[in-house]
Amino acid sequence: MDRSARIFLEAEALSLRTRLEQVKPFSLTMPMVAAASISDAAFRAVTDHLLLSTRKLRQQVEQFLRYLHQPETAQTSDEELQARYATLKLRFNAILDQFDIFADVISQRAEHHTGVWIAGLDVLAADALQLPGHFYEAPPLMCFLERGHGAAIRRARTRLPGGDTNPVAIIQVPRERMVGSGIASSLVHEVGHQGAALLDLVATLRDEMQHTALPAGQQRAWNLLSLWISEIIADFWAMAQLGIGATLGLMNVVSLPRYFMFRVRGTDPHPFPWIRVELSLAFGKRLYPHEQWDALRRLWHRLYPTADLPEETRAIIDELLACLPRFVELVCTHHNQHTQGQPLLSLFPVVERQPARLRALYRSWRQEPASLPFHQPSLVFAVVGQARADAAITASEEGRLLGRLLAHWAWMRAEDRSGASAGFLPAMPATRTFIH
Repeated sequence: MDRSARIFLEAEALSLRTRLEQVKPFSLTMPMVAAASISDAAFRAVTDHLLLSTRKLRQQVEQFLRYLHQPETAQTSDEELQARYATLKLRFNAILDQFDIFADVISQRAEHHTGVWIAGLDVLAADALQLPGHFYEAPPLMCFLERGHGAAIRRARTRLPGGDTNPVAIIQVPRERMVGSGIASSLVHEVGHQGAALLDLVATLRDEMQHTALPAGQQRAWNLLSLWISEIIADFWAMAQLGIGATLGLMNVVSLPRYFMFRVRGTDPHPFPWIRVELSLAFGKRLYPHEQWDALRRLWHRLYPTADLPEETRAIIDELLACLPRFVELVCTHHNQHTQGQPLLSLFPVVERQPARLRALYRSWRQEPASLPFHQPSLVFAVVGQARADAAITASEEGRLLGRLLAHWAWMRAEDRSGASAGFLPAMPATRTFIH
């Protein structure tokens, strides 16, 4: 017996409504200990977003069910009814896609130790996004670990599946970089993408570059730098927060077989790996003048010499290197309405992250380890990164230290759900030591 299209679609819509009711709020399903949970701000943003989306879809389903029983529906073709139902189903699938994005972040925090460490990374990320002054309202951030080599971010206020606006920034960091100061380089780079978007830096930097007069022979290199500006400014953000630790972490990330190090592609928004490190070194020397940058550059050239490169590749590298002083200064002095007319460099805590200052802090912390958790997480990672560069701390010591600190920051955030920075909360019990 043939079934009426309306009966069929009513059954499908009722089934969709039933499945929609199975999308439970995370407050009923979160499996982690309190210290591993996401921030209150992120939890509220995600919960409110999903609640509003599911409520709106439920209303649309109810409207569709009522419409099926109205007399005027007899004039509506089966094809149009199916199209209306298909739209509801697509919306339902988009909400499930959004739910899975957030669930992947949250459910991972049930892993022993790892979940708490990730919550500590949340605290580090939030600290790295904050700038002295009031330049923007920072969105909530959530971190999670993923397989693979690199990090990524789904920025707040961008589009989710289905077209909704993402209420939080979700930062993916590679599992292989846990735990050490190198994780901060990847994490704060992604934070830099969010910060650059909030300050509209990519567009205004490109505009300034377009109106910059250049010496003969530098236009090709300048065009490449403009193409790469989004990734460059994210690396700059990491450098401004972490000092030499940003470069060391970057060198680890891009240490690839030689074939990949010098592949110049005119449409790739990522600088090729070799020049990306050169850019980091140039910014480092500008922000934190010290001979350590020259020593690190000599090491980089020994690891990846350029003498035997094809002539065309060497020509591009030479042009880029010739542009770097002018380009670095342009970025450091750049300003727009979102920076309130202040040069970009002045927005960051560069003075307190000078090598001598970081070394002095490390010596002080070794004498008084209980003071360590009271400092900003980004400053702590900058100090440890400098200590790693100076060979003052071993990789195993670094891993143990930062693992404990990430757990500490997560624990303190759980103790104080007001959202205050963990660095300014009471210390953990005296039995916990941080530097041995």
